[in-house]
Amino acid sequence: MKRRRLPPFSAVKAFEAAARHLSFKAAAEELCLSPSAISHQIRALEDYLATALFRRQSNRISLTATGRSYAGHLSQLLDHLDDSTRQALGYKTGSNLRVLSTPGFAARWLLPRLAGFAHADLIRLHIAEAAPSTDFTTNDADVVIKWRDQAESGLDVVPFLRSARYPVASPELLKRTAISHPRELLRQTLFRDEVDDQWSEWFRAAGVVAELPKGDPIYPNCEYAATAAEAGLGISLAYEAVVESTVANGSLVRLFEPTTLPFTIYAIATEKTRRNDPLIRAFRDWLLAEAAGQAGAVAPPPEQRQSRYYR
Repeated sequence: MKRRRLPPFSAVKAFEAAARHLSFKAAAEELCLSPSAISHQIRALEDYLATALFRRQSNRISLTATGRSYAGHLSQLLDHLDDSTRQALGYKTGSNLRVLSTPGFAARWLLPRLAGFAHADLIRLHIAEAAPSTDFTTNDADVVIKWRDQAESGLDVVPFLRSARYPVASPELLKRTAISHPRELLRQTLFRDEVDDQWSEWFRAAGVVAELPKGDPIYPNCEYAATAAEAGLGISLAYEAVVESTVANGSLVRLFEPTTLPFTIYAIATEKTRRNDPLIRAFRDWLLAEAAGQAGAVAPPPEQRQSRYYR
């Protein structure tokens, strides 16, 4: 019988975290230890292996060739161990699926449709106050609804919702002021986005060439802007896919026909080791089907599904 030669597990965890972050401090924060404890554990592992795993240069560290290879293997092993442990604890089909989302996406898009998901009673929705964390070691989630579709190491990121944009206002604001031409929006309070602000693009689509007014409110994301528009405080350049139900119930009114070009606004992210978990797969497939059936918001075309996101 082969006798396993296994290093101290605490040292393995410390090294893998430090290698992933390339920082003893960040590893210490993740593992709730001190940086000196992380350093001590890694020294112990290097002594055990009789080789250096890091190059230490003043305030910087970098992996040696051995350290880089060893870290890659350890990350895979710990991912599989985590997956097996979750299954042993009951994180499998028939248990809850923890979905992390922003409040705006949850309220305006997900919750109005969730009853149509076959396993809706298993969804446990977690709300993020800011951009949802995709660090699955700390976010207490099984899947994350993230903004855009940027790839991330170790994650399976599948885009599912695309949208164009158009201006919206509350019925109360429109009672106070008449807006009959796109140019008249320049005299209104226009809510701007810190990220992906597209007012200039929309005005070009509407045939208006003008400099945008300065001093308008800037919000960290489109969800705050849509909420402010509902309160009658100004005009939001809303994503059609997100405010569809809000426009349908009359809380917001669409202004004018022109739109910006559509692009991917949301993706579902999970750990690669869990992408084929039956409940995660069912939820992902349902999101794709819902988006594909929504007016103005389509899932990526079939040829795009051959990309890295669909492998």
